[in-house]
Amino acid sequence: MALDRAICLVPIYQRLPIGLRRIRDALDSLSELVVITRAAIYPGLAEAGEWSAESFDYIRVHGLRDMDENHNLPVYPVSSSNSTFSRCSNFTMTDISRHGTVEKEASYAEHVGDVEKSEHVPQYDRFGAAAKVDPKEIALVRKIDCYMMPTLWAMYFLNFLDRNALVNGKLNSLVEDLNLKGTQYNTCVSILFVGYLVGQVPSNMLLNRVKPAWYMAGFMMAWAIVSTLTCLVKDYHHMLACRLVLGVVEAPFYPGALFMISLFYNRKEATTRMAVLYTGNMLASSFSGLISAAVFATLDKKHGLAGWQWLFLIQGVVTVAVAIAAFFLLPNSPKQTFWLTPEERQLAHDRIARDTTQKAEGTSVWTGLREACLDYRTWIFALMCNLHLSANGFKNFMPTVVETLGFNSTVTLVLTCPPYLVATFTSVAVSWSSGRFNERTWHVTISKALAIVGFAVACGSLNTGARYFAMILFVGATYGVNNINIAWVAATVGQTDEKKAVAIAITNTLGNLASVYTPYLWPDSDAPRFAPAMYASIGFSAGVVILAWVMRWILMRENKKLRAADPGVINLYAY
Repeated sequence: MALDRAICLVPIYQRLPIGLRRIRDALDSLSELVVITRAAIYPGLAEAGEWSAESFDYIRVHGLRDMDENHNLPVYPVSSSNSTFSRCSNFTMTDISRHGTVEKEASYAEHVGDVEKSEHVPQYDRFGAAAKVDPKEIALVRKIDCYMMPTLWAMYFLNFLDRNALVNGKLNSLVEDLNLKGTQYNTCVSILFVGYLVGQVPSNMLLNRVKPAWYMAGFMMAWAIVSTLTCLVKDYHHMLACRLVLGVVEAPFYPGALFMISLFYNRKEATTRMAVLYTGNMLASSFSGLISAAVFATLDKKHGLAGWQWLFLIQGVVTVAVAIAAFFLLPNSPKQTFWLTPEERQLAHDRIARDTTQKAEGTSVWTGLREACLDYRTWIFALMCNLHLSANGFKNFMPTVVETLGFNSTVTLVLTCPPYLVATFTSVAVSWSSGRFNERTWHVTISKALAIVGFAVACGSLNTGARYFAMILFVGATYGVNNINIAWVAATVGQTDEKKAVAIAITNTLGNLASVYTPYLWPDSDAPRFAPAMYASIGFSAGVVILAWVMRWILMRENKKLRAADPGVINLYAY
């Protein structure tokens, strides 16, 4: 490289680390590098704050990647695993003479990284992910945890609670009151997911162009109203229409929440947060039985309403209240979050940018759609999610399955609680472990292997204790896989926010396609063993394991290509 002088743009909140001189011949003829960083000397760039320039003989930067060809700027990628200079993605080294002045060069840069204090240098794993060591970053993540996660969790808890009201209503008088025959109840369960599937991809495309806080809270208000009004239905056709509309207005929430988590949390953090979010699903499944039992026991036939009608009414009204709160509590993006300071907003944005493998500039929603659809990895993840949720078809029939143990309806509803409580803890533990060690494949494999054992025992034994233990096993073992899969998608197919949003929506949409056909695998006539459904769940689970290993092989090849193109690359795909 024939270059005498280069410039490195570094937005920073602390001083530069010292001891930056390294092996000169690594940069051939480069004799001087100017490092521009935030300081109290040069008052330029209103958005970026103040800047200063310092010159060093040599600086070694991790994760440096070439700029767009249209810029035609000389870039030299170098790295060192033991450098005192923190890893930085999207740094721009350019010939300073091209633009003439530091001011022009600084304003020209579009992507810049972030550097921590030298005393807070993180340790990077083999995929380039690092644990938090900077107190400011640790405090930022805690703040996001306190503001955003409880709001999303409450929304998802009520999302699933409202959806499950029909499932628990079957143990009251819903089937008799609506005069449901044959598979009409199963159709009412599955029709929700028709509307749910249709709305997800368009919704996540729009999420990049509207205020997510208003968008998601608005749709929550819509599903709250629909859920509340379901208490008025009189027959099968009315219930079918309500369930279809409920699916449409519920569609934006879950993929939108996953996308929002991926905007604020890095690869080591996202899986655990998605698991925490998903506990809203599991605890709703767990406590919905207890809530329903209490409502049915105290309000059934009161004021002319059946217990299942009171259930829809009460849960719907509570959802309205939470939707109002969500309007004011949800963030829009790292740079548009009113409860973060300007410094925290920039840090929130920068830390995700440098954690993304092959991070690229933002695009239009249609470009994001095209890129996600043309990336074959999206479809492998989508199929993996579909098989996983197909194996979880029991979730809409858990009270019915537990009822085959021979207890009355009240005890049955209570017994649906422990399996989901176990699943809540194991899901978070498995997801935390996956994020902690930045590992995906073995976590999926072991979880699904345990679930397969549970399905086999539940199908092969009529012993009450053994069958209930099997239910706890397959419910408890399988739920963590969902969080790992979605976080894996966000980290692998998230080169732009637009592509990431669509990839998550496609994965979740095709995954939930399972909820359209799996209800027909659980007819009452197959009780108590439900052998076809159990065997199918074993096959679906095995398919998830196979695809996880296929994806591992694919990403290993991708990482080899990245290393071949840049021997010093650090940010790699995790598997």
